[in-house]
Amino acid sequence: MTIREFFSFKHNALLWGNLIAMVVVAVLLVLAVLKGLNLYTHHGEAVKVPDVKGLSVDEAEMLMQRAGLLAVVSDSNYVKTMPAGCVLDMVPVAGQQVKLGRTVFLTINTFSIPLKEVPDVADNSSLRQAEASLRAEEFKLDSVELVSGELDWVYGVKYKGRLLRPGEKVPIGATLQLLVGCGGELPADSDSVAIRPHQTPIPAGTQQSEKEEEWF
Repeated sequence: MTIREFFSFKHNALLWGNLIAMVVVAVLLVLAVLKGLNLYTHHGEAVKVPDVKGLSVDEAEMLMQRAGLLAVVSDSNYVKTMPAGCVLDMVPVAGQQVKLGRTVFLTINTFSIPLKEVPDVADNSSLRQAEASLRAEEFKLDSVELVSGELDWVYGVKYKGRLLRPGEKVPIGATLQLLVGCGGELPADSDSVAIRPHQTPIPAGTQQSEKEEEWF
């Protein structure tokens, strides 16, 4: 058989028929794969990410589902002015056009107040230094409790009436009370006296005269 006869459709109809069939099948397979990819990736289908900031996780997931998106909580933070469990941030951001079925990652406000270590101010700080250190860590201060000891020297820190140990943690923003020396010994009938920080002492006799004036 000559080369011309080999490539002749008349002499090798079966061979050429098989080759053409193979090409057709290959083209159909490529088209099917491309169509499948378009369906899988939702090619050409885009939706706008809804704004769910400030909403609860359940509400955010419901809105995302209605938009054809998937919401996943990926991180948490603490913002004391926001409700526990509400959405603080999201990626992608609200209003962005994304493909249908895209995952939106949510950052929510923690459900419980995080704990924070109380600075070690007991027995090594003055009242002024301790107040500055605690306020810098966002703690609040209640009235001081006077105890026997050096004037304006901090001897301990209380939380809800309980004396804290060094390195102990309490909720962020908790209200603390300082045990401060009164500059001597307290009266025998009282182990401690609570006063407001930096309260100016009232001169002897002033309070009595005011009461007498009010009486009359």
